[in-house]
Amino acid sequence: MPTEQPRIMAVSSGKGGVGKTNFVANLALFYASINKKVLVMDADVGLSNIDVMLGITPKFNLRHVLAGQKRLKDIVVSGPLGINIIPAGSGVRELTSLAEEQRLQLVTELEDFDLDFDIFLIDTGAGISENVLFFCSAAQEVIVIVTPEPTSIADAYALIKVLKNDFRTRCFRLIVNTARSEKEAFDTYSKLSLVADKFLNQSIDYLGYLPFDQNVKDSIIAQKSHIVMHPNSPFAKKLGQIAKRLIEHPLGETTGTLQFFLRRALRVG
Repeated sequence: MPTEQPRIMAVSSGKGGVGKTNFVANLALFYASINKKVLVMDADVGLSNIDVMLGITPKFNLRHVLAGQKRLKDIVVSGPLGINIIPAGSGVRELTSLAEEQRLQLVTELEDFDLDFDIFLIDTGAGISENVLFFCSAAQEVIVIVTPEPTSIADAYALIKVLKNDFRTRCFRLIVNTARSEKEAFDTYSKLSLVADKFLNQSIDYLGYLPFDQNVKDSIIAQKSHIVMHPNSPFAKKLGQIAKRLIEHPLGETTGTLQFFLRRALRVG
């Protein structure tokens, strides 16, 4: 493990299709572009897609680790700009709900992991499955991706509610994706923030928004990073602002090793 403690951030959403994995991929590449050592864990176990998004075809994944066939360090693949990725298995039904002993095995593997990194991004699945809740509770802070659609807002609230009430998560940050304007984005944040404050007594930190951009979809189809293909786009500029705020203004616990947070997640889960 590195001598300096890494930032551990889980990125999640209440529902699928809101651009969560695209955000994680571009965030990782932004940090790599400013000389940060980045490790991305695809924790959407059973339905992984960050490797597909980046045009990578891993030979091994978490399924091989949990089956005892490989060590975690053996399945890490290198992505664009030198980011490192722990790939999950896609289309593997038994991975969609990890048993307690599988979580313990994964934690043990991560504790023995000796790759040096500054930032650990956990790309969770969507919703409130046991996998999502476990990986979110293993992070210093949870970044929730939401879109202006009412269903996205409602599902994001459900995720925050369960994480706070059942897993004692306290640090939530919100990004509004595919917003048509700054006003629409802030209105979306306000709706969720007001309900969370009223019924959960929970504040939510607003990180900002990512504008709707057709080129983002084109980048995904091309299996290329948007910020690499379109570095001067409004999306890329907004993402850079969000990334810098995350680094410069950490929220919640900034001390404690990766092992500490993982073990705590096991106890809470």
